[in-house]
This record gives sequence, C-alpha cells and structure tokens, in this order.
Amino acid sequence: MLYDVHLELHYDYDAPVHGDRHLIRVTPISMPGQQRVIATALTFDPKPDLETGFADFFGNAVTTIAYRDYHEKLNVRLSARVSVEDAEKAADLSPTLNGLKREITALWSLAPNSPHHFLGSSPRIDLDDAITAYALKSAAAGRSAEAIAYDLCQRIHADFAYDRKATGVDTTSTEAFALKRGVCQDFAQVMIAGLRGLGIPAGYVSGFLRTIPPKGKPRLEGADAMHAWVRVWCGLHAGWIDLDPTNAMFAGPDHITIGHGRDYADISPIVGVLRTSGHHKTTQAVDVVRVE
Repeated sequence: MLYDVHLELHYDYDAPVHGDRHLIRVTPISMPGQQRVIATALTFDPKPDLETGFADFFGNAVTTIAYRDYHEKLNVRLSARVSVEDAEKAADLSPTLNGLKREITALWSLAPNSPHHFLGSSPRIDLDDAITAYALKSAAAGRSAEAIAYDLCQRIHADFAYDRKATGVDTTSTEAFALKRGVCQDFAQVMIAGLRGLGIPAGYVSGFLRTIPPKGKPRLEGADAMHAWVRVWCGLHAGWIDLDPTNAMFAGPDHITIGHGRDYADISPIVGVLRTSGHHKTTQAVDVVRVE
C-alpha cells in the first residue's frame, strides 16, 4: 500500500512566547519488511532559529527546533509518502508464558529492540496489581503469548468506552483503567501495563491510521488521525507483533508507524519548554490518502 500522509499541528498562545525549544517526533521511519519511507518534508511556521535532527535510542526520527524571538503561534506541517507492506499474518510461533520467560532470561542483548526494555515500569506506565489481575484472565493454561495478547486486546476493546473527554494527554494507565474509558493512547497503555504484569514485553507505537468513510459518504479532509497501538514481543521465533486494542485487531496495512517506545513519553509528537503566561489552544488535522 502506498500512502501520502499530511499532518498539521497548530498552537495558538494566549500571550507571546519566546526562548522555546521543542523535540518533534512525527516523521515516519522505515522498517524492513513492514514499511518504507519514500520522501518526507517537515516545515515550521515561524521558521526556527535553530533546527537539527537525530535518531533517538529506539531509532525514532527526532527534529529539534529552537526560537529566540517572540511569536504567538506555531505550525508544524508534515508531508510524507510511505509504502506499507500488506503481508499475510504469520503463524503463531510464540511459546507459552513459562517458555517466554525462559527465552527472555536466556537473551542477554540490551540493544534498542531488546525485550528487556519493555518489561518493567516506565514514565507513564506502572505495574498495577488491578491491571495485572485483569490481564491474568486472558492467560488460560497452555495459551501462547500471542494468544494471550490478542485476547487482552479484544477484551479491552469490549470493556472500555471510547471517550475523548474522559482523559488527557497526561493520564496514566492506572487512571485510565479505573475509568474504563479514554482514547487510543489510554487503551494502548492499559494493555501494555497488563502484558508487562504477566511478564510479556510490550511497547507503545505512535503512528497514523487511515479511516474509511461509511458507504455512500464522502471522505472528509483532515478526518484521519494520529493513532496509538501496542507492540508485543512473542519470543525468539515470532519476534514483535503489533496489536490495536482501540479497533480489536492486529495492526495492518492501514497502520503507518511513526516510531515506538516504552510509553507515550518516549514518542510524544511534540515536547518542549517555553517562556510565556497563560494557556494555549491546539488543533490537529491529518490526511492519509492511498495512492492508487
């Protein structure tokens, strides 16, 4: 599948800001066998006084921008062409929980893709007894790690309500679990907390999701969305698989990956510091268009 992706993040500040520095993580990355980035363009208005780029520990593309002078708004615009593989799902070769723990113990690597980084607590996700007990209901005797993860994915979709007003960007997995409602970020982080509580390595994926309008309805410009889902390490043979608890499915060719980390804090679209007073308003528009 070939896609053109367009993203605009717009910030309006109550009062002029200055001296701000930001880390931007919105540019998709190439991943062998999964997706290939053909071209990208990332622009800012106003133009930054300083702009640099680097790859972080997990291999995500990061752009650093900084401003000296006062400004009252910030526009971040991304354009990208990305090819996503439409491969058939592989057979479940993952071991049981006990087998998975043995494989993790025998794996000494601490490379960025090592499952060891995705087992414990992280900035936005705690190992919570209540979430672990909830996840344990998916761990029937003899069930494979992949089957456990998929069952938990289905249960979160069924048991949690999608509610944009229930949570905020800083809501933790524990808070979202207590509410049983939230958005894709919350569902992903609850699922990650549950899997880690069972000893299954899990990470957070940020990306884009193409939405298909109802039959007979026109496609609305800007109606697509940034999205979040879960990557699960299912053993030495199965490796990492992606699951989307918001939509109760394995991630497929309509999922375009920006990058991944332990939780939202590792792959937040924009984070930074600035000098100002008052608040700011944020708007977001995303278009994911399939190129025929």
